Amino acid sequence: MRIQHPRDTGPLAALSPAESARLMAVMREAALSRGRLPLPARPVIGASWDRMLRLGLDPDHGRAPRPLGLDELELRRRKTRLAEVLPTLRSGLLEAAEAAGHIMIIADAEGRILWIDGHRGVRRQADGIALVEGAHWAEEAAGTSGIGTALAVRSPVRVHSAEHFVSAFHPWSCAAAPVHDARDGRLLGVVDISGPAGTAHPTVLSLVTATARWAEGELRLAHSRELAGLRAVAAPLLARIRGKAVVVDRHGWVAGVTGVSPPEHRLPLPKTPYDGPVWLPALGACAVEPLPGGHLLRVLDGEPSEGGPAGRGHLLLDVRHPHRWALTFSGPAGTWTHELSARQAEVLLVLAAHPEGRTAAQLAQDLFGDPTRAVTVRAAMSRLRGRVGAVLAHRPYRIADGVRIDVASPDHPAVLLPFSRAPAVVELRGFPAF
Repeated sequence: MRIQHPRDTGPLAALSPAESARLMAVMREAALSRGRLPLPARPVIGASWDRMLRLGLDPDHGRAPRPLGLDELELRRRKTRLAEVLPTLRSGLLEAAEAAGHIMIIADAEGRILWIDGHRGVRRQADGIALVEGAHWAEEAAGTSGIGTALAVRSPVRVHSAEHFVSAFHPWSCAAAPVHDARDGRLLGVVDISGPAGTAHPTVLSLVTATARWAEGELRLAHSRELAGLRAVAAPLLARIRGKAVVVDRHGWVAGVTGVSPPEHRLPLPKTPYDGPVWLPALGACAVEPLPGGHLLRVLDGEPSEGGPAGRGHLLLDVRHPHRWALTFSGPAGTWTHELSARQAEVLLVLAAHPEGRTAAQLAQDLFGDPTRAVTVRAAMSRLRGRVGAVLAHRPYRIADGVRIDVASPDHPAVLLPFSRAPAVVELRGFPAF
């Protein structure tokens, strides 16, 4: 029997913490046996339990991969942008966590715990469940939890007591919120407060979420300063150029233009080293020159900016990772890779599954379960075509003729775009391979 996920959580919210914990334990046991639940689980929890059941995760102990070694842990700490906002996260959460007898945890996008701080006694208790620096707490390892489930759904999540899929974690309560990179929207990781379930307070999720947004604001401000510095370099350079040119930072954000108006503030750039002209969806064929902190893109004559790769090509839609997705084009005009948003990943996955194409109404049904939302779909497709160019055709929306698309999907269909509730994506999760 499939677990139902209605939005109404009133009955559980009306119970005392002890009563709700006991009832959640009964609900979890019913879910494990595919029986009838006495009350519906919260939608985010029920969906996570579904994923864990499909993965075959051990409900008593989970899966315990080897913790990171000290060298690898330090390397991840140095490389992550979370280190830049570590003072912000600590100032926002650490004092409150210690006062409540809880701990603050920061994990990267893979679910690896990078830093733990807080109440010493609770840290010792955390050692007993492998809640330690370097441990792996993504859903596929630790099941439903604040860290893993917030990563999976890319939204703030509170997991209390027996809402944890793994029974060893039932004495705990946790609240986590994701942190994204302002430059490219990439998921950097999560910040979490965890502690004994008996002393947890529901409002901790609001505190964690506000602190994560505060950290994202700090990252956004830092990027604005970097872009302002690049604009100062770009202005005199572009003033001397005849023709069409664009200056972008290393992530594709436009810092200056001359002779051309890019349709977007950020342009997809090739990931591979530049060797000769490259084709970019928004500009056409370009010569790329390095600049301090970015690139100068000189638009070459002979290929219109609204054009696309000539004749034929190959697209690879990479949705193997639960939190990062990309579209790579390879063809006679070159290679480029575009990091996808959650909605773009959904749309391209649906189009890959329907090579004959989809109308706006059909896509609205695929994405929202509501064919009347065609206007929303048309706006989203217009933005997507502005980013990836002529590899997409319309009337109906489809992958362009002469362009082959392959999908790199996860080993477990249950974790295919785990954040998504789009009916078409839910249906695709039912296939052994896509």
